[in-house]
Amino acid sequence: MIPVLHSYFRSSTSFRLRAALNLKGIETEYRAHHLRLGEQRSPAYLKLNPQGLVPALELPDGTVLTQSMAIIEYLDETVPEPPLLPEEPVARAQARAMAQMIACEIHPVNNLKILTYLKTEFGAGEEAVAVWFRHWVAETFAPLENLLANRPVAHAYCCGDTPGLADICLVAQVTNNKRFAVDMTPYPVISAIYERCMELPAFQKAAPANQPDAE
Repeated sequence: MIPVLHSYFRSSTSFRLRAALNLKGIETEYRAHHLRLGEQRSPAYLKLNPQGLVPALELPDGTVLTQSMAIIEYLDETVPEPPLLPEEPVARAQARAMAQMIACEIHPVNNLKILTYLKTEFGAGEEAVAVWFRHWVAETFAPLENLLANRPVAHAYCCGDTPGLADICLVAQVTNNKRFAVDMTPYPVISAIYERCMELPAFQKAAPANQPDAE
């Protein structure tokens, strides 16, 4: 048996996990849950993940892991090669910090639940929602660009010469940005890292357009 990946093609958190699984060479069975149709709130799925969120990784023994960042770190601990975090403690903390700038600062205020709430409770139109989205991306991408541009060593990827946790988060976010017409001109280093990652089969295979449920 192989793990079951509960996913949605457009979900940026699912993109993160798909990329990590591909980098680790872990095969999964793909099960799609259409977020815009509310399939993540079905009784069967809520039994697996009471939060009703994707992704979730169902292990062969029936254990269900949730939250993309926690699952990715689990993968790194159980399948050490290739590593997704640097070995040295300070470098590990710096890599986690970059990843969390996206995962903890941008994503929580720009995910589907929040954007839907803006529309239903505050009457925000599509353009207002896009302005909201772009604002919170800029709030974090500006300092992230500064951090990356001023690294002591300009590695090919965020924290080294191979892609890791920070790159996984960055790529998923940049891909999501395109749906909201985020201007990437102010972020040349972020853009270059994104382009390098997207040259790799692991990221190409993980991309939304290449999922079985892609519309």
